[in-house]
Amino acid sequence: MTSAPSRRPAWPHPRRFVIDSPDRPGSALAYWTTGPDAGELRAEPLPPRGDDDVLVRTLASGVSRGTELLVHRHQVPPKIAPLMRAPYQVGDLPGPVKYGYLNVGVVEAGPAELVGRRVFCLHPHQDRYVVPATAVVPVPDGVPTQRAVLAGTVETAVNAMWDAAPRIGDRVAVVGAGMVGLAVALLLRRHPLQRLEVVETSASRRDQVRALGLTAVTPEQAQGDCDLAVHTSASSAGLATCLDLLGVEGEVIEMSWYGTRTPEVPLGGAFHAKRLSVRASQVSRVSPARSARRGFADRLAVALAALGDDTFDELLSPAVDFADLPATMVELADGRRDAVCQIVTYPAPSPDQQE
Repeated sequence: MTSAPSRRPAWPHPRRFVIDSPDRPGSALAYWTTGPDAGELRAEPLPPRGDDDVLVRTLASGVSRGTELLVHRHQVPPKIAPLMRAPYQVGDLPGPVKYGYLNVGVVEAGPAELVGRRVFCLHPHQDRYVVPATAVVPVPDGVPTQRAVLAGTVETAVNAMWDAAPRIGDRVAVVGAGMVGLAVALLLRRHPLQRLEVVETSASRRDQVRALGLTAVTPEQAQGDCDLAVHTSASSAGLATCLDLLGVEGEVIEMSWYGTRTPEVPLGGAFHAKRLSVRASQVSRVSPARSARRGFADRLAVALAALGDDTFDELLSPAVDFADLPATMVELADGRRDAVCQIVTYPAPSPDQQE
């Protein structure tokens, strides 16, 4: 694959705009996927802010490797593209499209109780944006900004825990030590389990798992007779491993997203004799186990509270500048950059950006 030049992309005077007033917040710079394996930063106007809206200046955002790299590669199947829309996506998949959902910023204008607060929002990579105040959730004071970027991923893991409902004394395997798998494992270790193993083929990822204080094993080393197996590797081999590790009437919680690929599912062998189950878990809906009493904001607040654990910092890769995001996406896609959660940081406003 031919990589993009490793330099800051050029655009005309990207930071020369003036905020006329908090209700007419000028323009912004956003990352767009423009074609297969290509992206760029684009300037765009911001809409006027209504009474119930907030103007947010982004402090950090994160790249969700699984979904965002599928978008970057144009691998989202057309039939399910509408289901994969991000909350503040602009454009249609496969592209050009503004896509992303891990964003932490500070409220510069809006309801008084939010002004000056750090907030998490399911917004694409963009330096400033206007959204309804109900779309942001305050970040607890004890959670650093870059760690708070993980809130969307940890929310996915919280939903999976509600789906899986692990019980005291359970034997559990998490197959795949990417961003979602590690978030799931860090939540699972809070439960009084009999056994928790993270199954991973990559030696470097296994080292990272151990650095988190978790048990890391290869598929060959993993112990069987599990009550639950959580699959996050997005591979047929990983799904087969999950099924192989289950005991009688065990259950796989399938969290992987395969894009245009069709995985092989080994439903022969002991699948029927052991009465095994495979159940999907996906963050776009609150788990039925909690949906009568919890909404999206409640679930996200649970995730942010969980991020008070500083162990989650191990999931963060060294930050890159927002200006370098187009080249960084190429490096993530072609494997030159190995990051669990790629953090993107944004410059502070210059004097000519405000009055």
